[in-house]
Amino acid sequence: MKAPNGKLAQRLDQSKMSRGELARRVRSKALQWKQPHISPDATRVRCWLQGETPRAPLPDIIAAVFSDHLGFRVTTYDLGLGDGGAADAALVYNSSYATTVEVVADLGRADVDRRKFLAAAPFVAVAGVGPSRDWLLNTLDQEPEPGPRVRLEDVTAVRNMFTTFQRMDIFQGGGSGRLVLADYMNAHVYPLLRRAHSEDVRRPLCEAAAEQTYLLGWMAYDNGEQSIAQRYLIQSLRLAEESRNPALGAHVLAGMADQATLLGDPVEGRRLAQAGRQGLPRSASSACMADLWCLEARALALLGDKSAAAHAVTRSEREYARVDLDSEPEWAAFIDPAYLHGEHANTFRDLGDAEAAEEHARRSIEHAAGQKRARRGAMSQAALAVSHLQRRDLEAAYSAGIRTLKLSSRVKSSRAVEAVQDLRKRMQPFGGHRLVADFNDRARELVAAA
Repeated sequence: MKAPNGKLAQRLDQSKMSRGELARRVRSKALQWKQPHISPDATRVRCWLQGETPRAPLPDIIAAVFSDHLGFRVTTYDLGLGDGGAADAALVYNSSYATTVEVVADLGRADVDRRKFLAAAPFVAVAGVGPSRDWLLNTLDQEPEPGPRVRLEDVTAVRNMFTTFQRMDIFQGGGSGRLVLADYMNAHVYPLLRRAHSEDVRRPLCEAAAEQTYLLGWMAYDNGEQSIAQRYLIQSLRLAEESRNPALGAHVLAGMADQATLLGDPVEGRRLAQAGRQGLPRSASSACMADLWCLEARALALLGDKSAAAHAVTRSEREYARVDLDSEPEWAAFIDPAYLHGEHANTFRDLGDAEAAEEHARRSIEHAAGQKRARRGAMSQAALAVSHLQRRDLEAAYSAGIRTLKLSSRVKSSRAVEAVQDLRKRMQPFGGHRLVADFNDRARELVAAA
């Protein structure tokens, strides 16, 4: 026996509509949606209240009826009628600002309330093609709906919180405070996007929201929640476009490029990095440009293009040499020698150049240790260990591997754990050596704890 739909009953009571009136409004809305075959009556509404879930597109039509009647956004989830198209909608780079606001707000609520549903949604390999193209074309449209006006002071408060959450990610890993940030965005940031604001407030508000939506995506990415990360990044890119900040948009594309390459699509990773470079003004952010070249190098290494990858590393280092820290945006704080040398180490690791990989890994480790950045230190120690394995020096690799384990245990980061698992695989050719066995035992403990 199906359980009664308490959520739908609660909304029906709130609306003061009778079952018959709801049925009439649904029939009318269905005609607007060109669905004339949908014609429920009061008896059918009673079945919904008793737990029957109507077939698509009825849940979305019912949600639209309640939204119109109550004067605020009501989703199919709010009515106990399933999740509708929330996950798929977040993959779309919508030209409408108002629609984007609703999509990103729905995504935030889904992340907090229905993480299992959202995590089960697939990562879509080609989803970045349209957004990166549309961002470059820079299409913009309408004003948000009217309401209580947002002040610049509200935007400043959001920006101040960004610093806190970014530091949490850098020093503790993406899994540490991601849901806290999601709660904050749902309660304080996304509601601001719905409210009226003057043009001088709108741009910085969208910029602040884009920064934090990106950070949510990045933290999900670092925590291994790839489908959630992809959806946040696409919506962040759209908000960045609305803010008229091309450097921020290029930064988001860098994150999308990193994710695509990590998930085994270096062709798409390279294309996204190139799109970011093409849309980034030369004077906007040298740190971001250095990152984009760095990520293109990572992709090229996996594609086996040694000379182009080495050239991209050189371009990345040249761009970073031009960085003026005082003029760089706050979101670029992580793009520093610890990060860049660590990524360059991975590039040369994938190219099989053990000497260059070791050099960059050691420079990254030195900077990361000075900053007490355990995640970056762990990943660079792993790259150092691989460089030793490529030279058949198991003892040196084991020592670096143990340091990787110790640092990884201090953060909540799927990427750090994956680096450990990668090391285990790379040690397999050394068979049953006692050092391999010891490392495997310790690694299993870390993976189980994670």
